[in-house]
Amino acid sequence: MEAQSLPVNYLPIIFQMLVALGFVVTTMFVTHKIGPKRVTKDKLTPFESGIEVIGNARTPISIKYFLVAILFVLFDVEVIFMYPWAVNFRELGKSGMIEMFIFMGTLLLGFFYVIKKGALDWD
Repeated sequence: MEAQSLPVNYLPIIFQMLVALGFVVTTMFVTHKIGPKRVTKDKLTPFESGIEVIGNARTPISIKYFLVAILFVLFDVEVIFMYPWAVNFRELGKSGMIEMFIFMGTLLLGFFYVIKKGALDWD
């Protein structure tokens, strides 16, 4: 027997969504109405990590910062590919070892290319 998808079957899901949405709206409304409202100069100033804000937040950031972050993620993801190889090291045998040497060589070539281009220099 094949199950049919009728609109009445979705009523419990719709009811649960309405209850959840009603709970969120009610909670936000009540806390806004009964919560304390003490606006002071200290509460209105931006604050992050205990450091006073100096200058404009919209100053341009060096592209080197983003380049290093992307390179870190790139090499980190490539290292993740080594875990399945390490788990199945004995089953893969000599061919698995050769393939990992090729993978590591390619990774090393990419790393040398990044160093040669000066992508990791902060000057």
